[in-house]
Amino acid sequence: MKRAVVVGSGAAGAAAAKALQGPFDVVVYESGRDFRPFTRSLGFAEKLKRAGLLRDAREIGLIFPPMRTARTKDGMVLVWGRATGGTTTMTAGNALRVDGDLRAMGVDLDAEFDELRREIPISDGHRARWRESTRRLFEVFSEAGLDPKPLPKMADTAKCGNCGRCILGCPAGAKWDSRRFLDEARAKGARVITGTRVEKVVAGPGRASGVVIRRRGRRRFVAADLIVLAAGGLGTPAVLERSGLPREPRLAVDPVLCVAAPWPGARQDREISMPFAAQLEGYILSPYFDLLSYFFNKKWSPDRGDIVSLMIKFADSSEGDVRAGKVRKPLTPADKDRMARAVRVAEDLLARMGLSRDKMFLGTLNAGHPGGMLPLTAASAGTLHDPRLPANVYVADATLLPAALGNPPSLTVMALALKVGRLAAGKFA
Repeated sequence: MKRAVVVGSGAAGAAAAKALQGPFDVVVYESGRDFRPFTRSLGFAEKLKRAGLLRDAREIGLIFPPMRTARTKDGMVLVWGRATGGTTTMTAGNALRVDGDLRAMGVDLDAEFDELRREIPISDGHRARWRESTRRLFEVFSEAGLDPKPLPKMADTAKCGNCGRCILGCPAGAKWDSRRFLDEARAKGARVITGTRVEKVVAGPGRASGVVIRRRGRRRFVAADLIVLAAGGLGTPAVLERSGLPREPRLAVDPVLCVAAPWPGARQDREISMPFAAQLEGYILSPYFDLLSYFFNKKWSPDRGDIVSLMIKFADSSEGDVRAGKVRKPLTPADKDRMARAVRVAEDLLARMGLSRDKMFLGTLNAGHPGGMLPLTAASAGTLHDPRLPANVYVADATLLPAALGNPPSLTVMALALKVGRLAAGKFA
């Protein structure tokens, strides 16, 4: 049987492996280890914070190894997952279809979204368990004419304990993540090999012969009939660069900034992450207790139960690069203007709650949705393959997105990866 190598085990890699196993003998390489959720109490982090031992968001890997971060020159913290399941293990589990740009260029993902909805538990039943602070915020959004909607979650909501730890790995097993697709692929014969870095694709005239991997300090060549790059919006461009293959300086990341205020007894730290959202022009607003800010931002009080926070997630300009292991991601004047306008809207909403503007504070600017560095075009939409790549090398992750989504991307990325996997299988199996 022919061999397919899939690089990465997150949303795209797991979905591609699921689609390819059977037509191919699939090997998934994951640079991280098996995912383990954060098992300590948040009281542990609170003690470290009070002692002044949590100072820089890049230290998050010391207390939660699967989460990795880097800081851009402008001070934005980029966040990603490095373990089985990728970043899906560290998201709020939102299940949104945000493929408008893809659909406009002719990419039809209807069948893939239908399949995902059949196979993944998706529900907004969490609304019945919202805390009083969340219900009041929903009322205020509605009164302001923002038309908030409960966010559908990839989760068995009956198992959810409202612990507020969605981004640290669901301790109850309620939240779905892409490890479920890895398990399906394994059950059909796929192999998932952790602790292995794919250094480059070995490309010849028109085709690639395989990949070079590094495992336990040793390099070796692995032959492959098909190669699918799904290492994420930062990882895939790095593999392309090391392989001498094209990518474009068009990095988008969906920056996140929280606007917060003291609210005694809010208990937002023990609420489901992002219970609802309002879709505004170029950004969304959603209640969100930002643990990254809580751990490392001095403006955030150690009394985590007495803070309420609104997340701004906005679609940034496609301007940035990953080169020689370093990330360049500036915010343009238009990005900064959009962010400033969104901050004012968030402050107005908190003021409607009766919270003092003088006591409001910002979180740490961060981002966890990188992509766009080998975007699909109208010319490549039909094949989902960039003609500059070897014929048997496909990209399947957010690197393909033509523009920032400004929304949770996981469901859309999985649908796209399923489509890529099936198109590739039809051509090379």
